[in-house]
Amino acid sequence: MLVELSDIEVRAMGCLVEKALTTPEYYPLTLNALKMACNQTSNREPVVSYDDKTVVRAIESLREKQLALLVTGHGSRVPKYKHTFARRFQLNEQEVAVLCVLMLRGPQTVGELRGRTARLYEFSDLAEMTETLRSLSARGEGAFVMQLPRQPGRKESRYAHLLSGEPKITEEVLALPREAAVRAVFAEDERIAKLEAEVQELRAELEELKQRFGDFKQQFE
Repeated sequence: MLVELSDIEVRAMGCLVEKALTTPEYYPLTLNALKMACNQTSNREPVVSYDDKTVVRAIESLREKQLALLVTGHGSRVPKYKHTFARRFQLNEQEVAVLCVLMLRGPQTVGELRGRTARLYEFSDLAEMTETLRSLSARGEGAFVMQLPRQPGRKESRYAHLLSGEPKITEEVLALPREAAVRAVFAEDERIAKLEAEVQELRAELEELKQRFGDFKQQFE
């Protein structure tokens, strides 16, 4: 890659690209709008909670790398920011959509990418998505994406962006993500275990109170 971005810069860039495509009427973004976009709880993995200073440092760094612009004037009372991502790297609509979703949601399979890019670009089929990923992985100036080793228990491999360099392949990366139902079961089991522990503690306290009351009662017999 021609540049290497931090995780915070990747999140800010992904948000600028996303909002330019999904809510053009509110684009470019103010600093507060960009911070809110970075901290969204939907369509974001992981969910973060950046403060103003963190976002300012990220957007200023993107400006230094010629990936973002400060927009003033045109009746706007506050500075706004826009990306130059597609123009800087000469990316087409399909490539921008794929990279945007990878920046915002991390490694994903071809099927997941097709479903999650629908609001940014409507891929006709999985073949078009696969061809876009192939194109991004074979760019002359450096690959933008790479295919990760297949996770245990999964039929498909995931793809990751290389805007922050090559991802480290760790056990955590290869671990099979828990589906929503599985996570719910684990959460319920943990809640039940906690309640059982509390009940045991209350029972012990009750037995102690009974013993003390019995000892106290014997003093008057």
